[in-house]
Amino acid sequence: DLLLSNSCIPFLGSTEGLDFRNLLLDEERGRLLVGAKDHIFLLNLVDVNKNVKKIYWPAAKEKVELCKLAGKDAHTECANFIRVLQPYNRTHVYVCGTGAFHPLCGYIELG
Repeated sequence: DLLLSNSCIPFLGSTEGLDFRNLLLDEERGRLLVGAKDHIFLLNLVDVNKNVKKIYWPAAKEKVELCKLAGKDAHTECANFIRVLQPYNRTHVYVCGTGAFHPLCGYIELG
């Protein structure tokens, strides 16, 4: 209904089936941070398809291989699924991902 009424703008960067999980609204900068499978997207609030910034953050290859050897599914479990997007201060966001069952955390500078 939203598409038919032309009252929404679909995000076109999702063609890869990235399993979007977490959102963080950055009203001060007019952006939306989206945590996905192996990616973090920084989207413009006015038009989510304009000036899209994407951070590729996969799990280490050796961790993915260990995950597969443990019998986990390579496509649905052995990746770095972004689970935490938390404001840290005015310039940084704290981010954590699953890292193919070996969690990873870091900071993103928003400048």
